[in-house]
Amino acid sequence: MTTAKWTADRIKALKGVGKVTCLTAGDFATAQFLDQAGLHVILVGDSLGMTSLGFSTTLPVTMEHMLHHTAAVARGVSAALVVADMPFMSYQVSVKQALTNAGRLVKESGADAVKLEGGAFRADTIRALVANGIPVLGHIGLTPQSVRQLGGFKVQGRHDEDAQRLIADAKALEQAGVFAVVIECVPKAVGQAITEAVNVPTIGIGAGPHCDGQVLVSHDLLGISPLQPKFAKRYANVGEQMLQAFRAYKDDVKAGRFPDDEHSYE
Repeated sequence: MTTAKWTADRIKALKGVGKVTCLTAGDFATAQFLDQAGLHVILVGDSLGMTSLGFSTTLPVTMEHMLHHTAAVARGVSAALVVADMPFMSYQVSVKQALTNAGRLVKESGADAVKLEGGAFRADTIRALVANGIPVLGHIGLTPQSVRQLGGFKVQGRHDEDAQRLIADAKALEQAGVFAVVIECVPKAVGQAITEAVNVPTIGIGAGPHCDGQVLVSHDLLGISPLQPKFAKRYANVGEQMLQAFRAYKDDVKAGRFPDDEHSYE
């Protein structure tokens, strides 16, 4: 039985109806598993710079990286909505630059939508992308591409003034045309207030249980990331299983147990 393709409009329509489920992927195999599991949204996050490419932040990730990884993910997906992160300095310079690069992610790599970071000041860019047929997922709260300015990966919106600004940002993004908004690393009361203030789904990551959906980095969920953020529940310890398997293989080869007759040709 074929599952109908998830679209930006279908995700938007889940507001108040059901929770949006989202995880990250950066390769074909992971994307296939996530699609088979029935995730609504698969995010090709620029977090792959840290989980797959070995960078300490997302800042070095390039358009070429994102085009390459998004294309791999898109080839493994039939039902989920594939959202590609726009990397640092691929949309900040001008609306024209944003249109060019977002268009490449959709046209060349097969993304269904793009995600970019920033609040009300990003409204004009979002409006232009949506007007040109490119669905946009917003992102407020802790915005990792601003880690230098923020002074690290810190919880946002702890003070009332900051919380009110985040609510205003979410409203501005809604008015600009986003189909949903990611809220990262804010107190759960702030996540709830933002969710109640807008008519598009909110997708939380460290923003509490009251958001309209949740997203996690798959490496954190699987236990194959060296970092373990407070908000990331570990559902498996795949990293330890991988290590045990690699050691067992090494030991079998050294001892002459592999390959055996079962794994050899006559």
